[in-house]
Amino acid sequence: MLSAVILSTTAIFIRYLTQTYQLPAIVLAFWRDLFVALTLFLVLKFIRPSLLKIKLQDLSYLVIYGFVLAIFNALWTLSVALNGAAISTVLAYCSGGFTALLGWWFLNERLDWSKLVAVTLSLTGCVLVSDALDLAAWTANFAGILTGILSGLLYAIYSLMGRSASQRSLNPWTTLLYTFGFAAVFLFFFNIIPGDFVPGKAVQPGDMFWLGNSLAGWGVLFLLAAGPTLVGFGTYNVSLSYLPSSVANLIVSLEPAITAAMAYIIFGERLNGTQIIGSLMVLTGVIFLRIYEGKLLRHSSSEKELSLA
Repeated sequence: MLSAVILSTTAIFIRYLTQTYQLPAIVLAFWRDLFVALTLFLVLKFIRPSLLKIKLQDLSYLVIYGFVLAIFNALWTLSVALNGAAISTVLAYCSGGFTALLGWWFLNERLDWSKLVAVTLSLTGCVLVSDALDLAAWTANFAGILTGILSGLLYAIYSLMGRSASQRSLNPWTTLLYTFGFAAVFLFFFNIIPGDFVPGKAVQPGDMFWLGNSLAGWGVLFLLAAGPTLVGFGTYNVSLSYLPSSVANLIVSLEPAITAAMAYIIFGERLNGTQIIGSLMVLTGVIFLRIYEGKLLRHSSSEKELSLA
């Protein structure tokens, strides 16, 4: 529960920084990823220095993983700025449907009736939440709809690469350090690319230090990195030592609901009737898939125990 609450503040912090300081989204994403990498590096340096080492054959994989994370963070930060904290978080959770499809296409994972139900619920809900059926919404908020849906797709790709990282026996903290570090490098180059065709980037070099001498702004930006990312991820890992992964995943699925409640209280954000229905469909799809996969996991474990006996 603590992990879900902490993770749900990510979009709240981003929304606050983009509203209060008009901080460009890609600049914000760069500093967030850099602070995460630096903080985690110092923590591991003093607590578990062995986790700083990686195998040379894993380096290219982590660079690609970091590139995917950079694009996801850029899209999601833009989505929060354009759509608000609540809608952007729900749209990111549409990744459940994309993950099932991508896993079937590229990893030869099973696509049975349960995943088809989850895919249908998630993607239909995604369309409703983004107001994609409303032609006027495309005119008024084309960038918001596009970045919101694409953020869900990139989150799915990021999740699939996370599965691959575990198969490579990479420690999750090591993976987190290097992916955020490489993502910060890519986001830096995204910001200094000449021209203004990338929305939310630094227009001139000085924009990289947009917050200037605002200690409060820099403090909030650092809390965004140290709190939702590191503490949220850490408490989730701790929960896995007490709970089955299926149960822990279900509890963390409360994140969009908690974010929506916070966004309503802090920013006065409101979802219309169609968006509420879409949000419920997305959450139902995620929860249904995780319950079903948890049952399959327990069933396969029981069969393995019987075969060993």
